Amino acid sequence: MLTIRVALRALTKNKMRAGLTILGVVIGIAAVTTMVSIGQSASRMVQSQFELLGTNVIVVIPGSRRSSGGVRRSGMPTLTARDAEAIRSECSSVLGASPMVGTGGQVIYGNVNWSPAEMWGVGLDYLTVRNWPLRYGGFFTERDIHSAAKVCVIGQTLVGELFQTTDPLGQTIRIANIPFRVIGVLEPKGVNMFGQEQDNIVLMPFTTVRKRLQGSEFDHVHFVMVSARSLQRMSEAQNEITHLLMERHRIHPGEPPNFEVKNTDEFAKVLGIITGTMTLMLASIAGISLIVGGVGIMNIMLVSVTERTREIGIRMAVGARPRDILRQFLIEAVLLSCIGGLIGFSLGVAASMGLTMAINAWSSGTDWPIVISVPAGAIAFLFAAAVGIFFGYYPARRASRLDPIESLRYE
Repeated sequence: MLTIRVALRALTKNKMRAGLTILGVVIGIAAVTTMVSIGQSASRMVQSQFELLGTNVIVVIPGSRRSSGGVRRSGMPTLTARDAEAIRSECSSVLGASPMVGTGGQVIYGNVNWSPAEMWGVGLDYLTVRNWPLRYGGFFTERDIHSAAKVCVIGQTLVGELFQTTDPLGQTIRIANIPFRVIGVLEPKGVNMFGQEQDNIVLMPFTTVRKRLQGSEFDHVHFVMVSARSLQRMSEAQNEITHLLMERHRIHPGEPPNFEVKNTDEFAKVLGIITGTMTLMLASIAGISLIVGGVGIMNIMLVSVTERTREIGIRMAVGARPRDILRQFLIEAVLLSCIGGLIGFSLGVAASMGLTMAINAWSSGTDWPIVISVPAGAIAFLFAAAVGIFFGYYPARRASRLDPIESLRYE
């Protein structure tokens, strides 16, 4: 403790020089903490957006289809609602599957017209797959699917635009001049990572969209959304779906399938790798200033050794050993680095919070979480202490090797 008090007393003799000495370390620690925190915030935001898509979602989309002559033709539907039902009932790793049939048009209630961003015909498992609960009301039943019932479930945007203060449950809206009864309202989800509003949506039974809105008797669907039972079983579910559809579509081994099975977790991992790489790169660039700060500490410590040569001679004359001198100057260097590390971490936390709030304020549709990377700050702090030891050792060693007689004669 005595050595630390002596070191602190020596540093406070010239506060301006000590402050300028640690400036590089402060900037380095602050930059590393800020960059890593912003990078982790971006990663969490991406992860949360994929969670909004649904629970462990796998998307099965149609590919090309062979004609009677054996020629593969693109643009022909190859997935049916029966495929979705088979996936749900025969794949043990699948929690639910919903056929998806898209449509469009205006929704009319009274004298108000509104164009939803999304209008989908869906199956019974849609809410399970999307992990999207109802705010109130109910969802489609199996009877609604079989009878192509004229019922719908709407998002919060339509509640505000069409009904305002009126309770939408039981009300009748018109889509393509066909009356639909509102039976449920979805919980609000907000906007996604691309700034698209997710609550501007109308859901109907897929059979209703096919028969009543599109006038089609075919069973084909645009794609199938599937939910695996857990994140760990995503690959298993993907393989089971692929093997099942290969059998159902009578595709022989070696032939290209007429469908594609997309695992959304793979997209999330790719985006995670991209954001992680960018964070690491930015943190590495910011870490260079720590090296610059370390060089500054070494230069100032060398100047300090020269200025205090006579003091060092007096200490040795009254019995101080070389290792005592080495320890004192080394502690001074480490103290400079650690003080700079604490100030830098505090500034980094403040900067990361400020930047995150600025991003949320300036970018519409984004909700970046505030992430304080304590591990990154701790690592940067330890690195700062290591910088102090590394760059402070040479001046301290030089001080410990001074000749006492020559030091006493130094003016």
